[in-house]
Amino acid sequence: MRTKHCGLEMEFSWGIGQEYRRLLLSLLFLATWKVGSGQVRYSVPEEAKHGTFVGRIAQDLGLELAELVPRLFRVASKGRGDLLEVNLQNGILFVNSRIDREELCGRSAECSIHLEVIVDRPLQVFHVEVEVKDINDNPPVFPGTQKNLFMAESRPLDSRFPLEGASDADIGANALLTYTLSPSEYFSLEKPSYEERVKRLGLVLRKPLDREEAPEIFLVLTASDGGKPELTGTVQLLVKVLDANDNAPAFDRTLYEVKLLENVPNGTLVIKLNASDLDEGLNGNITYSFSTDILPNVKSKFYIDPITGEIMVKGYIDFEESKSYEILVEGIDKGQPPLSGHCTVMVEVGDTNDNVPVMEFKSLSLPIREDAPLGTVIALISVSDLDSSVNGQVTCTLSPSVPFRLVSTFKNYYSLVLDSALDRESVANYEVGVTARDGGSPSLSATQRRQRVCSGEGPPKADLMAFSPSVPDSGDREDQQPATEDSLSKILANGIRILHLTKFPLT
Repeated sequence: MRTKHCGLEMEFSWGIGQEYRRLLLSLLFLATWKVGSGQVRYSVPEEAKHGTFVGRIAQDLGLELAELVPRLFRVASKGRGDLLEVNLQNGILFVNSRIDREELCGRSAECSIHLEVIVDRPLQVFHVEVEVKDINDNPPVFPGTQKNLFMAESRPLDSRFPLEGASDADIGANALLTYTLSPSEYFSLEKPSYEERVKRLGLVLRKPLDREEAPEIFLVLTASDGGKPELTGTVQLLVKVLDANDNAPAFDRTLYEVKLLENVPNGTLVIKLNASDLDEGLNGNITYSFSTDILPNVKSKFYIDPITGEIMVKGYIDFEESKSYEILVEGIDKGQPPLSGHCTVMVEVGDTNDNVPVMEFKSLSLPIREDAPLGTVIALISVSDLDSSVNGQVTCTLSPSVPFRLVSTFKNYYSLVLDSALDRESVANYEVGVTARDGGSPSLSATQRRQRVCSGEGPPKADLMAFSPSVPDSGDREDQQPATEDSLSKILANGIRILHLTKFPLT
């Protein structure tokens, strides 16, 4: 009796364990899906090794392992190459090649890889977002390893000498920089506050300079990021104390803000700067130039007249390339030795509606029967627009009087589905036009057309419709043959716009 009782107890406990496992797996499965969107999200740190586990994508999408190959399971990642792959034997998504977040998304706060998972029989599409998390793999970097500063010995106390800060390719706390200065009796460090839009960094004079006592002063500026462990970068500062010419040029303001529309022609005036110098003669004669610390992309876009101080456009200004430019300007007098004043010009680039929406047919469900049920998915369409805000908001419309409709399945994704019954004997041809239009003023649009032609004979109950390629305006050809699966793939890859729908009997 004791043995039997123990056996019953073990069986009962095992049953509870099985129920618990099923409940736990159900909760985990539900937690993986974003509510109401059918979207799965994963995360992976950048620089993860090859083969790093990302997620059980097949299980999370509700697909059986045995059906992955028969249903032609495939994953596409637009413009992302083969960073991620899926093992069709176990349905696991894994890291296939090096993922560099900075190379992938630059300084963007959000970085993710969008995967399109497509299976056939029946045709389904799933959207998977893989967030790429930043690691502290980039140290702060200064524009150079040494910077020379020229200062007159007559400069008053509390004079400020601006410095160019370091940059860090990481984001968030990993790119949050703090600065320290090596001990000095002459200078203290003015540190930027996090509330300031333009980060001000500079030396502040705390003790009068005396060239005869100290003609040169050596300092070390260190930048540390907020990563754990922190990374640092340094620059050596060489202060050369100068005689005479004791008034440096001064600009009206230290910061100028300018708005500039993209696509303006070369020669467009951005701003005219003006600096003044209290000295006379050559000591008060000012020439204007960009700072030696200015970024190359700024130098390629703008030009400053050394005499008038006018900054003009000399390169193509594209909002999609850069939304703002920070221009560091120096006003240098002609004294011996020369002194300089500094200011910053912040140029905000305004967006114009200069990008036409782009439409792409991702997949076609072939063949399609003329007795196909309503709601059958015929094509998957994606749209995009490089513009921002309303200029980049795209809507799709369908040509009227066709037995099809567009269904929005995801942001900028549509499905072309059957909306009413097909009857080849009644209507033999359908020309379907899909128009993508953005919200700009005036708006821009792009249209693609697909022509479907039913022809041929065969038993009514065994009729199928298949696409085959042709050249527009070429006329009917008697030797036209239905397209094979391989040829259809080539049609989609080559972007052929005109397709004929042929009717033929099943074999």
